[in-house]
Amino acid sequence: MAVTVEGAAGEPDLVVLDPKRDRLVIAASSLGTVFEWYDFFLYGILASLLGRLFFTTGNPTTELLFSLFAFAVGFFFRPLGAVIFGYFGDRVGRKHTFLITISLMGVATAAIGALPTFASAGVWAPVMLLVLRTLQGLALGGEYGGAAIYVAEHAPANKRGQYTSWIQASVAGGFLLCLIVVLGTRASMSSAAFEAWGWRVPFLMSLVMLSISVYMRLKLSESPVFKAMKAAGTTSKNPLKESFTAPGNFRNLFVALFGVAAGLTVIYYTSQFGTLYFLQGTARVPETQALLYMAAGALLAAPLYVFFGWLSDRTGRKKVLLIGYGLTLVLLFPLFHLMADGANPALEEATRASPVVIELPPCEFSVFSKPESDCARALEFLSKRGVSYSKTPSSELAVTVGDVRLAGFDKPALLAALVAAGYPDKADPERVTHWKVIAAVAIMVALSAMTYGQVAAILVELFPARIRYTSMSIPYHIGTGYFGGFLPVISQYIVVRTGDSFSGLWYTFGVVAMAFVVSAIWLPETRHRDIRV
Repeated sequence: MAVTVEGAAGEPDLVVLDPKRDRLVIAASSLGTVFEWYDFFLYGILASLLGRLFFTTGNPTTELLFSLFAFAVGFFFRPLGAVIFGYFGDRVGRKHTFLITISLMGVATAAIGALPTFASAGVWAPVMLLVLRTLQGLALGGEYGGAAIYVAEHAPANKRGQYTSWIQASVAGGFLLCLIVVLGTRASMSSAAFEAWGWRVPFLMSLVMLSISVYMRLKLSESPVFKAMKAAGTTSKNPLKESFTAPGNFRNLFVALFGVAAGLTVIYYTSQFGTLYFLQGTARVPETQALLYMAAGALLAAPLYVFFGWLSDRTGRKKVLLIGYGLTLVLLFPLFHLMADGANPALEEATRASPVVIELPPCEFSVFSKPESDCARALEFLSKRGVSYSKTPSSELAVTVGDVRLAGFDKPALLAALVAAGYPDKADPERVTHWKVIAAVAIMVALSAMTYGQVAAILVELFPARIRYTSMSIPYHIGTGYFGGFLPVISQYIVVRTGDSFSGLWYTFGVVAMAFVVSAIWLPETRHRDIRV
């Protein structure tokens, strides 16, 4: 039954009140997004293991960084996917486009599970992995915009934030599903079996998820806004060109990229992968326990994505976004210190009581190659153990741990000095304060929810309907692909180069500060806009 409903700003908003249809729209779009992000996150969670399997160098730091680079490759190609699928989404339709994207993602992910490793295929193994990561990036570049637009164009004007927030919650859902499958697979077999072949199971399971998602999406009809444009003959002839030439649209692209996408993305990936790598690499928490912390924190905070989407319908998108940015700038470093103190208090105590100082002669050390000199081996050894250190120039190499000074690099002697000073090899389970770790993770996820919950509504409302798919996808995926996708490798590189376990957070801080300024000055309040035009 068609009825006239009061819009967000009091304007008439012709919608069809069909609760069954709305539930199907949200469920099919959100579930597909859950599965697609499951596919994409799976690589990030298993990055350390995949580094050893596909980038075998003998240097764990190098293997991890190469693996993180392959993770970033998927993000690098997301903007190209946004251009390609955005064009078809504005020309052919929302429904058919995101059917193609999820199919491409599912097939590429399953194929990773069938790849030979470096041990059996040599250099072709990482080459094939990079090709599949490229296909995943292209697919994800078209998925988010289609799902967000499809839901928003079905939503009543005064519930767009609430309806589309399920898309953001689905991203968190994909991460949680990924954690559950990985932990369940690990628990069902020995560690040796998982590393030998069990890691393939979570990738191959994406075929089951793909079947469910395609079945549900085939039951959907086209977006009412797109159908109206198609009937009226007002669809764009060249949405890519118009995205950059339509009056005022280039400014909106700029704001969407630097004010919205970049800021919320680095917060999100810091809350997910930043915390995971920090717990494993710096706090020395075992992988399974770190994943459980991530799952517990995400479960506690995940409903907040919907809450903040709902709140933005009532108080405004911009206000919620800016408060989230501001709180992140204030809480970022304290939360990671709380996490470290809860997960491995002995490491925090040793760092304060017996700081490590390296006296360095001119030293060639690259995180992308096996260390050859003594000074490079010393830096690699400390970085691998998650030990923070400061550097001073010197003509001869020496390492001081508290009051003990060791000339040159003697690994057994340095290890003994670290142990004597209280530096643990692993986090002591008896000293872990679980609530501190879970609270820090949950608050980080909550900050992500505050900045991410209403983003689909912001981006949909920011651009005109005829070029919406292309216009919102390009800045979103450049922001998430480059600012967010390269966050793990950039932050880890900063940590290795500086010796400070917390220094990688400055990348997140700087990007969020930039996003805050751009949004505060140039982002308009969009919740009252009519998205049918």
